[in-house]
Amino acid sequence: MLNKQPCEDSELGLRLGHAHRLWRMVVDHTVAPLGLTQPRWTLLVTLRHLGEGATQKQLAEALGIELPSLTRTLAQLEQQGLVLRRIPAVDRRVREVVFTPEGHRVLEALDARASEARTLLLDGIPDAERESLHRALHRIERNACHWLSSR
Repeated sequence: MLNKQPCEDSELGLRLGHAHRLWRMVVDHTVAPLGLTQPRWTLLVTLRHLGEGATQKQLAEALGIELPSLTRTLAQLEQQGLVLRRIPAVDRRVREVVFTPEGHRVLEALDARASEARTLLLDGIPDAERESLHRALHRIERNACHWLSSR
């Protein structure tokens, strides 16, 4: 665990990264009984966020990974019967990804287990502090996107 005070700006990026890794580790352990590794559950959540029928390219970009890595994870999810890749009639070069009925069921179970993890991780943090955290993270994201888009 990092021993720096949370108000030290010079350590803020490290603390954010450390908290993120710990959060993911807790979720990983929580969803492991569903047969989902971190790449698999993040892909499922991202597909839901983008919407069924998102393309492989859209998924790879949203996840910040290369297409070969995405393709491998999609193949694993297909083997588990959670997603299907389909070829739209309008552009046969594209592969769209959709959930199977089992994929929808597992996604519901994933949500329930992730909710348990969230409850555990946010225990003892008052609503007002959570709202402040959301606002601060949103501002950091916005500042980063603005800076990156100006380059």
